Amino acid sequence: MAEHALVGLDQPVDFADTPQPPYTAVIFTSVRTDGDAGYGAMSDAMVELAAQQPGYLGIESARDGLGITVAYFHDEASARAWKNVAEHREAQRLGREKWYAGYRLRIATVTRAYGWDR
Repeated sequence: MAEHALVGLDQPVDFADTPQPPYTAVIFTSVRTDGDAGYGAMSDAMVELAAQQPGYLGIESARDGLGITVAYFHDEASARAWKNVAEHREAQRLGREKWYAGYRLRIATVTRAYGWDR
């Protein structure tokens, strides 16, 4: 993945290195509860685990009040398989139980993608 230093950020930002479309985007938007309660460690573990899944292409994430994480997969079947990985299912359960005040999950097919870098 290429690093892109964006104005106003203290650290480089990595864009996911995705192929030409089509591919699947899993868009997870969330509002956290107060405190960490193990969230940071689980989040890091899930990013690492997702990267090991068949069909995984990359991830982009940001949080400033509202959190948005977009995970990219080769196809919808790969994304669905990720949803059902046992460790991920446990993270989902804990998220509903203690880490999220609310969330939305959207699955989309990317049909066009382009960008620009300085």
